[in-house]
Amino acid sequence: MTRLRDRRILVTGAASGIGRATVQRLAAEGARVVATDVSPVELDDPGVETAVLDVADEESVVAGVSAAVARLGGLDVLVNAAGILEAAHTHETSLELWNRVLAVNLTGTFLVTREALPALIESGRGVVVNFSSTSASFAHPYMAAYAASKGGIAALTHSLALEYSKRGVRVVSVAPGSVKSGITDNADSWIPEGVDFSLFGKLLPILPTDLTTPVGNPVGRPEAVAGVVAMLASDDGEFITGTEIRVDGGTHA
Repeated sequence: MTRLRDRRILVTGAASGIGRATVQRLAAEGARVVATDVSPVELDDPGVETAVLDVADEESVVAGVSAAVARLGGLDVLVNAAGILEAAHTHETSLELWNRVLAVNLTGTFLVTREALPALIESGRGVVVNFSSTSASFAHPYMAAYAASKGGIAALTHSLALEYSKRGVRVVSVAPGSVKSGITDNADSWIPEGVDFSLFGKLLPILPTDLTTPVGNPVGRPEAVAGVVAMLASDDGEFITGTEIRVDGGTHA
């Protein structure tokens, strides 16, 4: 399938998990991709160039987006996949933790989108795919900062979709849940002490899967999310904007 063969795409958070799978899927469908992350991205797929970009640092974003647009000769699609999760009992959550999570997830999405919009408008068929989360709409224990950041991304998506609808830009968010990612791979490191694990029972998929997190919870393949992103980036998603697509194996059916 080569439905993205003439698309120029920038992806953040591309070093691992869903971001990495997304880059590989977009490239496999013919896109030219600049894959970025705060850490070096190790990918040698045809059509993929890599760069370091810290979405929480405005100077890095301004320079990184400009460089990516120059390397690609323009920009048709932006995929904001960069994100972090730090969990804590809310009454023990420090302001530093709260600000750090929002700086990467919400402010980072805003900064990269802001810098990319002129090129996306010039493209005439620009697409922004943001990464929200099922935590934006459904209770996730110990993740207040993360959930707030993802809820903000959902709201930002709606606002941008309307504001730029007459300028040829579509804006959509995907809301993964129960999907293998860099975050779930490190689940045993961010789950705080003294949690009630029975509360996590609400976060399990209903579709069968052989994958699990380090703490034993079942998860789906990141490629499942990557396929949705590829559809949204292509002409197959031409009439989709201002909404969220939940990819969670029926966790919240």
